[in-house]
Amino acid sequence: MHIEQLRDYCLAKPGVTESCPFGPDTLVFKVAGKIFLLTGLDSQPLSFNAKCNPEYALELRERNPHAVQGAYHMNKRHWNSISCNGELSDDILMGLIDHSYELVVAGLPKKDREQLY
Repeated sequence: MHIEQLRDYCLAKPGVTESCPFGPDTLVFKVAGKIFLLTGLDSQPLSFNAKCNPEYALELRERNPHAVQGAYHMNKRHWNSISCNGELSDDILMGLIDHSYELVVAGLPKKDREQLY
């Protein structure tokens, strides 16, 4: 996966916006004003931080130690840093993006969730 694929995939989801609130080198994707993914624009290979169920986060890190780690400068219980280094397929990467988006949407107030669909 490369940055254009990541961006297109995120922006195709209902209610998603992108911005660079942490500076020009970090692209942030939000749904209803809540972050669900962020990525460094200059990271090689591409990597991104995504929200994750705590138990699933630990499982992913154990099974894929070269591709999934606790996210730097974020709550490692809920956020993973995922490397697009070829260890995980694009389908798995997209599934992790979906999981993050769905967790954030599930935590939104009912009226905000209803506006998305």
